[in-house]
Amino acid sequence: MNIKTIGILGSGQLGRMIAIAAAEMGVRAHIFAPDATGSPAAEVAFAATQAEYSDEAALHAFASEIDAVTSEFENVPAEAMRLLNDYFLASPGAEALHIAQNRLREKELAKSLGIETPSFSPIRSEDDLSAALATLSGKAILKTTELGYDGKGQIRVSGGEMNAATLWADLKTDEAILEGFVDFKAEVSFLVWRDSEGQMGVFPPAQNIHKAGILAKSVAPAPDISAIVIEAGNRAVRAIAEAVDLHGILAMEAFVGADDRLIFNEIAPRPHNSFHWTIEGCTTSQFRQLVRIITGLGAGDTAAKGQYVMENLLGEDLHRLDGLYADGRNAVHLYGKAEARNGRKMGHVTCQK
Repeated sequence: MNIKTIGILGSGQLGRMIAIAAAEMGVRAHIFAPDATGSPAAEVAFAATQAEYSDEAALHAFASEIDAVTSEFENVPAEAMRLLNDYFLASPGAEALHIAQNRLREKELAKSLGIETPSFSPIRSEDDLSAALATLSGKAILKTTELGYDGKGQIRVSGGEMNAATLWADLKTDEAILEGFVDFKAEVSFLVWRDSEGQMGVFPPAQNIHKAGILAKSVAPAPDISAIVIEAGNRAVRAIAEAVDLHGILAMEAFVGADDRLIFNEIAPRPHNSFHWTIEGCTTSQFRQLVRIITGLGAGDTAAKGQYVMENLLGEDLHRLDGLYADGRNAVHLYGKAEARNGRKMGHVTCQK
């Protein structure tokens, strides 16, 4: 193996877990982020550079000190990924980032690939919103197209419930998407890996429970999802990976309708919260798989060792730590964040069922 140091764009818990997986494989990690100093990722990395993603000089210097690069979150500017791609095949790739940074582009891609989506309308003005609301039957979700996560940047609406001017002012954005409300019986996520040669494979899917827009629990392999839905989800996530020329791993979140229809929600071309269970539960975790792919080691076995439950630990959950540690069956992971706040992801715990 010629690759000794990987670069990671981003400084949060996903970067931290990528760096830990790399270190266990004898690979160093160099963090690059505007808030790198003292961050969860930098705490466990070999080196860190604090600079803006738009700082081309800093990016060139960063590239000279690493042998491969990946991103721990999708909102790294695609331009930074394109610059780094001049040095080596960057992960997940500029196109994958470009699509994942905008909910409208995500839905349009899925639709173009024949993947079912909720009904949706692009909203770029108060007039657009007024026209869309006029045709709305039932409930819908109005979302910002960019930078929304963990339930942020979303407003649930009903036909005639609120006027367009109020909604548009409350959302504080220049572009939004109005999505038809999905009446679902389950939420499920799929994870695909794809290497530089275009070879692909999938992890066992995870069944998810959200509270207040934040993932609370994942159970995997998904216990209540039919083989038909799993086949459809794996086919869809593979098609998306191919379409964006993925180099690395990509997660797709979806809804399962009462009639076992799979309905696309969103993608993330990076490690995903709902697959943290793979650290204990798979022969090769999502983090190790990403490191293997970008270093050219080849894909590992992603089979599950059994069924696992992963729970997020938010700021308000930290009082549970003593009890969680007391149960030797639990694998507790903390993210090294200095400040605990309600709703902030501070760690997770995994246990085999």
